[in-house]
Amino acid sequence: MKMLKIAVAALCVCFLFTAAYAANAGGQADPLVTLSYLNGTYTKQVQDMVDQTITQRKAEMEQSLRNILAGSSGTVTTPSGGNGVFTVVTLSQGQSLVGDVGCEVMLRVGTAVCGSQDSVGLIDTTSGSVLGNGQALAVNHLYMVTISTRQVTATAPTVKVLARGPYSIQ
Repeated sequence: MKMLKIAVAALCVCFLFTAAYAANAGGQADPLVTLSYLNGTYTKQVQDMVDQTITQRKAEMEQSLRNILAGSSGTVTTPSGGNGVFTVVTLSQGQSLVGDVGCEVMLRVGTAVCGSQDSVGLIDTTSGSVLGNGQALAVNHLYMVTISTRQVTATAPTVKVLARGPYSIQ
């Protein structure tokens, strides 16, 4: 009978230690997270942080765009770089479209010549040739600017070109 009382007492002590250890679970040292906390409080906090970051980045980009547009100094700059869409550009005789590296140009209406400071002007991607300074562009040929400040100068009263990429009109 005495052994039974000792065994019951030992079992009670073990049970008390187990209960004391379990009472500390979910504390600061060992946090316990529930699904309702993740779905409710935590998700809302993350969404609020994302919304705040997006709003901040949008404001920064809008300010940057305003700064770029304010500093255009008489030329019309089109930052259509990576959107993959051609823009119809109408030039009057003597006006030039000055392309930045990567700009693509296709003559659609009228006549125009290539302008550059050296013999390398525009790359004719349609025929695989190089168009030099003062040479005429062919209608419906796609030209690429590989050196900045290469230009297409209108030689007819009205010239229409398709342009894709960064350029300015002068």
